[in-house]
Amino acid sequence: MVWPFKPKFRKQIARIEITGAIAGATRKHVLEALKTVEEKKFPALLLRIDSPGGTVGDSQEIYSALVRLQEKVKIVASFGNISASGGVYIGMGANYIVANPGTITGSIGVIIRGNNLEGLLEKVGVSFKVIKSGPYKDILAFDRDITEQEKDILQQMIDTTYQQFAQTVADARKLELENVKKFADGRVFTGQQALELGVVDRLGTEEDARRWAAELAGLDPEKTQCYTLEERKPLLNRLLNSNSQAAGISTGINWLEFELSTNGQPLWLYRP
Repeated sequence: MVWPFKPKFRKQIARIEITGAIAGATRKHVLEALKTVEEKKFPALLLRIDSPGGTVGDSQEIYSALVRLQEKVKIVASFGNISASGGVYIGMGANYIVANPGTITGSIGVIIRGNNLEGLLEKVGVSFKVIKSGPYKDILAFDRDITEQEKDILQQMIDTTYQQFAQTVADARKLELENVKKFADGRVFTGQQALELGVVDRLGTEEDARRWAAELAGLDPEKTQCYTLEERKPLLNRLLNSNSQAAGISTGINWLEFELSTNGQPLWLYRP
């Protein structure tokens, strides 16, 4: 006799939270968590996004993994306080999106920044001798200004990356590309405006998103709980986060690390 046994995970909703700037560490955690969702055969995933975005490549890899997972799992994204730029892009990998009316979202676009310290270096008497294989090998070098030719090269790269972003939004939300480009100019907007533009499906809380995910999976929303796949943080981070003042310092350090590590990279990031 075969018993109708079902693993407990099939009666739960998986939950993954994406917070802060999206970079390599976030990508690694989310991809591992998505693999667990698939292996444990969760019927649905609640994806909580509270992020201003981040690096292009990491956002694209998370999005691609979500699209693949859609074949087996129902995915509902919940936009928190802020889900902008790369956060929006990742959200496009969900079947449905729920946002709070006041969620800050949008900022669909690409930005790249470099630091020009030429004036400061001249004052302290520091200069660099550079030998390079081509005229653009040290593009966005911090010890000199950017040339007009380099601006053109970077603009072409930005335009290509922007086209990828806008096209993904158009495809995921079943919108005309030209209509997407009308609001995909870097502006931010609220969850209410996002609903009117067709970027999200419903207004509501994370709890509303959880209930919807349960219904999509054929589960009882009243009885179905979330199984959160958390990222294991280093001991120092956990100790700092236990104190509100120390947590603020930790957040500042993390942002500084992100800024330094992504200098000169194209970013899908909302910078207020």
